[in-house]
Amino acid sequence: MAESPDFEVLVAQYYEPLYQFAFSLTRDEAEACDLTQQTFCVWAAKGHQLRDVTKVKTWLFTTLHREFLGSRRRQKRFPHLDLEAAELELPVISPAAISRLDTAQVLDALKQVDEIYQAPVALFYLQDYSYKEIAEILDVPLGTVKSRLTRGLGKLHQLLADTETQPPKP
Repeated sequence: MAESPDFEVLVAQYYEPLYQFAFSLTRDEAEACDLTQQTFCVWAAKGHQLRDVTKVKTWLFTTLHREFLGSRRRQKRFPHLDLEAAELELPVISPAAISRLDTAQVLDALKQVDEIYQAPVALFYLQDYSYKEIAEILDVPLGTVKSRLTRGLGKLHQLLADTETQPPKP
């Protein structure tokens, strides 16, 4: 088995053609950069397993393509929604109702939200983590964090609005 190529040499040699390939797939500079970088991250973790070093180029391009397909599948399963775009769909809660809410009510409502949305909402609003930090903690893409926050907040608003319309318990 031949020695694995130097990482920096690989990056210097293949970054530009990999980026061009990624850009042709995504038509987005940032996404192409991310795919290219992810390809080299996978190489750093698994490249030593390649038995035939003459196939490095093929391995890199195949890996980039697989990462692209995986990201598209994730985007279909967890579409990205901006909070501003979903704002019109959220129920309106009156300021009077908000002032009547206490922490226990909010936490009780949060427990009723699907588990997949609980963590991002709790980390963002209760622990003050950034989107990026939440993505790292939950090991999900940044867009997934944003869409889960949007959906979780929508459900939380709905539950709190339902609480507002129910008569107070004696």
